[in-house]
Amino acid sequence: MLDQNDIRTLLTLQGSEREELFAQARAARTDMYGDRVVVRAVIEVTNLCRVDCDFCPMRRSNTSTNDVFHQTPAEMIETAIGVRTLGVDVICLQGGEVPQTTKSVGAALPTICDLYDGRVELLLNLGNKTRAEYASLREQGATSYIIKHETSDADLYLRLRHEALTQRLACITDLLDLGYRVGSGMIIGLPGQSLDSIAHDILLCRDMGVHMMSAAPFVPAPDTPLAGAPAGDVDLTLNVLAAMRLAQPAWTIPSVSAMRARVEGGQRRGFDAGANVIVFNATPADFRNKYLIYGKNRKVSDYDYAMDVIADAGLTPGGSVFLTETRQP
Repeated sequence: MLDQNDIRTLLTLQGSEREELFAQARAARTDMYGDRVVVRAVIEVTNLCRVDCDFCPMRRSNTSTNDVFHQTPAEMIETAIGVRTLGVDVICLQGGEVPQTTKSVGAALPTICDLYDGRVELLLNLGNKTRAEYASLREQGATSYIIKHETSDADLYLRLRHEALTQRLACITDLLDLGYRVGSGMIIGLPGQSLDSIAHDILLCRDMGVHMMSAAPFVPAPDTPLAGAPAGDVDLTLNVLAAMRLAQPAWTIPSVSAMRARVEGGQRRGFDAGANVIVFNATPADFRNKYLIYGKNRKVSDYDYAMDVIADAGLTPGGSVFLTETRQP
C-alpha cells in the first residue's frame, strides 16, 4: 500500500518514468472497470454562494455584480428529462453553497428518480450542510455527494476559504455515515501548496473511505483575489491522477473540465493517466452562461464533446458503477 513518501515520489516523475506510471494507472483502471468511462450529466442549479473563496468568481463578495439565478424544481426536472433521453444514468445537481438548495433540489429529486424508475445515480454537489439536511436529501432520493476538500493543508484552506477544514471533513463523515457514495477532491497548484500536502490529500481521502476522488489544476479566474496567481501545472495534475488510481484502484476518478481550460486536449490526457469519468454540461444555456466557475469565457463540454473524448481515448461510454452490486468489466 502506498505511503506518503511513495506518493510524493510518484508526483515528481517525468519522461519515461512518468509514462510507466501512466501505464500502471491505466492497467489498474482496466482491472477494476474495464474500458468503460462513467458519463455524468451536470445540471447547475444556482450561482448563489455564501462562501467567499479566494479562487471562485461566484464568491459571496461578487454576488452584487453577478447575474444571479436559482433554478426551480420544475426547471431541473425538465433538464433531467433531456438527460434521460440520452441514456445517461448519472445526474449531478450542482450549485453554490446556500441553504436554499436543500428545499429546491430536494423537491426535484423524487420526480427525477421516478423518470428512471429508480435506476439513476442522483449525485449532489451543494457544499456544506447539516447532517439533518443531508439525511433529508437522502430520503428524497439522493444517492451520492461530491464535497471536495480542496486542500488538506488546514492553514491554506483557512486562508483561501475563510473557514475551518474541520467543518468540511465533518460533512464528509456525516455523508458517509448516512450511506452516501461520497466524492472528494483537490485543486492542484494553489498558491502555497506543497507536494507533501498533495500526497496527504490522497491519503486523507483513502483513510476516510470516500468512493470518488478528483484533482483539478488551479485555473486563475477574473474578479477573484487569485486572478493574477500562476495557473496549476497540468503535468503535475496528471501525475496526481495516476497516483490516486494506484493508491485506491476502486475510486471513480474524473478527467475534469479544468484540464481542458488549462490546455487544449488536457481532458483527453486525463484518461491516459487512469481517469474513468467524464462530465458533460446539461444546464440550459441561459443559466449555464451565468455559472461563472472559471469566469465568463469558460469552455463548456457538451454531450457530443464528451463522446468524442471517450472515443479518442479508445474507451467506451458507460453508466454508473454504483447501481449494481458487482462491477461489470
